[in-house]
Amino acid sequence: MKRSTIALIIVFGVLLIDQIIKFWVKTHMYLGQEIPIFGNWFIINFIENEGMAFGMRFGGEFGKIVLSVFRILAVGAIGYYLVRIIKKQENKLFIALIALLFAGAMGNVIDGAFYGLIFNESHYGFNSVAQFMPPEGGYASFLHGKVVDMFYFPIIDTTLMGKRFIFFSPVFNFADAAISVAVILMLIFSKKLSLIGLKHNKKEITEETSRTNHKF
Repeated sequence: MKRSTIALIIVFGVLLIDQIIKFWVKTHMYLGQEIPIFGNWFIINFIENEGMAFGMRFGGEFGKIVLSVFRILAVGAIGYYLVRIIKKQENKLFIALIALLFAGAMGNVIDGAFYGLIFNESHYGFNSVAQFMPPEGGYASFLHGKVVDMFYFPIIDTTLMGKRFIFFSPVFNFADAAISVAVILMLIFSKKLSLIGLKHNKKEITEETSRTNHKF
């Protein structure tokens, strides 16, 4: 399979799954609603955040704009790098991981850029489910939308030293998961990817030397 095809399948696949899940959650659940999937270990918990991964925040109106612009620039840089390594015929595994990283970052950029325009505000409590393309318009302007998160894995929920302790309390979405998986796999296969990259560079140098010698 061509490297460009692999990248396109990963990017469009991740974006499609991510947006389908977010659209369903946004239009079927009220803010703070929980749906147990696997006992108390895996819960669909609808929350929204200002755009940082795993529900983290970055202060105020100015912070929101800075974060949105930074994320768009970062996605652009990753996308440009992805195109470059495809043209250079880099290792397919490396291309797949960069495509996964790009898709995850793009998934959250879409929320922040457009969700404020196409949905009305989600609220806590019953009968507070958001509507897609409401007649009165969206809840925010361009780049001011909130990112939809829903996956919650409180694997350990206990009391330690008189205080509640939850192991892995962040709530995240499919795009966040794609980014995390890409980074983890890069770390796991970093040595292999480095060796492949070294061999690729040596091959390019050999071919260039051969062409140069041929000219003379």
